[in-house]
Amino acid sequence: MPPLWRFLLRTLRLLVPLFCRLRVTGTLPEHLVNGPVVLVSNHIGTFDPFTLIAACARIGAAPRFLATAGLFRAPVFGAIMRRSGHIRVDRGSHTVTGALQRAGDALNDGSVVVLYPEGRITLDPGMWPERAKTGAARLALATGAPVVPVAQWGAHEIMAYDRPGHMAATLISAIWRRPVAKVHFGEPVDLSDLPTDSPRSARVAAERMSSRILDDLVRLRPDEPVMPRHVDRFRPLSTARTFRARSTTDAD
Repeated sequence: MPPLWRFLLRTLRLLVPLFCRLRVTGTLPEHLVNGPVVLVSNHIGTFDPFTLIAACARIGAAPRFLATAGLFRAPVFGAIMRRSGHIRVDRGSHTVTGALQRAGDALNDGSVVVLYPEGRITLDPGMWPERAKTGAARLALATGAPVVPVAQWGAHEIMAYDRPGHMAATLISAIWRRPVAKVHFGEPVDLSDLPTDSPRSARVAAERMSSRILDDLVRLRPDEPVMPRHVDRFRPLSTARTFRARSTTDAD
């Protein structure tokens, strides 16, 4: 682990609880804490990467994120991402498949690799997961690495979706609002029955991962079974990619 990332993990484990009441349930099996393992999580807001990092630090795991190239180009923050060993994804580029190759190399080195299968913060009005892309599934099938679903809820109340001024204001106010942020590590997803040479396997695996995240998310928000209590007026909404749980026999 790069020294900078080791330092940041310890720092974020202390800093994140200043903005929320962090509740971590579940864990990684002992033999997976140091990898190789693929963590797949729902993406509900701009702050949930930090709650996920703090949760991983709490259970002793050091995650490496696949993140959009824009973050790597940002002043200062981009240098931190590179020096911390995270993996750049050039969306819409012919080199995007290189990110999965680098993630595969990281898994072969024994890393804990984190992906958001949706590829973006969910725009579903109920803040339920959107239909997953197949990148995480293809990575898991190609490497044989175990897959652990991670469900998150509450981090969307800590910091606004967009507009820097509003993001900063909501983050500061979270210090006294103290929203509850929940992170749950589920049981590994079984993909052993899926043939790695079948083009259909990646879609079936992606649907299976999404279903597991969705099941755990339902249990994290029992008092918000349909719509979220907190609504961010700056978040755009769309049902175009809303995930609907289906059996793998119906997956296309």
